[in-house]
Amino acid sequence: MSLVLHLTELSRWSTGGDIEAASLDTEGYLHASPDEATMLAVANAFYTAPAEPLVVLVVETDLVDAEVRWEAAAPEPPPGVGSDVRFPHLYGPIPRRAVTSLLRPVRDPRGRYTALTESHPTS
Repeated sequence: MSLVLHLTELSRWSTGGDIEAASLDTEGYLHASPDEATMLAVANAFYTAPAEPLVVLVVETDLVDAEVRWEAAAPEPPPGVGSDVRFPHLYGPIPRRAVTSLLRPVRDPRGRYTALTESHPTS
């Protein structure tokens, strides 16, 4: 069993169905992170001004129906993440049953993401 972290909009989670994102159409997979430190680096690099609240899904990869590949970041990892880190890419939607818990990204007064804390129940 492997747990990975997927950052998404709270409204996307709240729809109640499988989790998808535009990257499935544009890149062929959903992005995920292997651990909290990497997830925070991704959030600080790409989600500095989210249009709505975000949530981090903790996903059990054994319960994902699609292939999960651990791949290098392209073209390069975000600042603070080593070039040796492999990112889990999910080549299909995340079934709701694969989400074991939800985390909330916490920002400091300067707007930087600094931690993930427990959030809403998964059901």
